[in-house]
Amino acid sequence: AGIVRVTWDDGVTRLVDLSVTVKRIDGTEVPLLMPWLGKPTSKAAPKSAGVPAPKTEPKAEMPVEAKAQPAVKPETVLPTTAPMAASKPAGLAAARDGRPDDLKIIKGIGPKLEILCHSLGFFHFDQIANWKAAEIAWVDDNLEGFKGRVTRDAWVAQAKALAERAKP
Repeated sequence: AGIVRVTWDDGVTRLVDLSVTVKRIDGTEVPLLMPWLGKPTSKAAPKSAGVPAPKTEPKAEMPVEAKAQPAVKPETVLPTTAPMAASKPAGLAAARDGRPDDLKIIKGIGPKLEILCHSLGFFHFDQIANWKAAEIAWVDDNLEGFKGRVTRDAWVAQAKALAERAKP
């Protein structure tokens, strides 16, 4: 029984080389090991013309016994301050002078979110501009369907700028 050698055309060779390169880039390449020898069995793939091979630094081989040991986890650092309790910002029963600000000007607030803000008592830029961290946390947690939007879209900073522009 002789050894059967399979020859590939150039297209297949390029695909194999590309696959090996992608695996090296994304970190999914895992060398096959023979535990009784402790060495990888795979050989370098043939280099195709025009495609440079990725540069790799030689790595020192570790004994097989060392690889079986679990990695040492770094100590977790606990926060020194207790988490801040969220508190509801002061809301209004209705807009001042019956005219709410157009909250949709703030990036991240659309028509539905504006209605939700009105139902929570927030009608004006200066209300949002004066929120502190605990109040931001409360609003982020209580915007049904829009959790985290206040922080993600930086409402407070936008509202401060809009409130300054609205001042006479």
